[in-house]
Amino acid sequence: MGYTRTSYVCLPCRGSYKQGYDQGPERKCPRCGAPMIGVGSAFQPPRRRDDEAWRVLSLLLHAGIRFHKRGCDGCGSGYRPRTLAEVKARVAYARRSGEPLAKALVRPVV
Repeated sequence: MGYTRTSYVCLPCRGSYKQGYDQGPERKCPRCGAPMIGVGSAFQPPRRRDDEAWRVLSLLLHAGIRFHKRGCDGCGSGYRPRTLAEVKARVAYARRSGEPLAKALVRPVV
């Protein structure tokens, strides 16, 4: 078996790093020293200059959504919104329907 790694993100400096599971739960950013957030092994980081994508990512992470591979086939993490318009539509849907925000954010169709 290969060495298993997962992605961690530092939101203040917009850095993404792959690290092994064996380094303990508390991760510090090598660039700024802030705590990093574990985002999962199926994560694809946005470009550092893409302000909107990083705002969307921050909203998803603060809602508790991560990017883990699903099932044995490793087919990615499912639907995640990519624009602020998609996030706003799902937030409005969650308020109207009473569905939890985390569940509404990963819903492919609103």
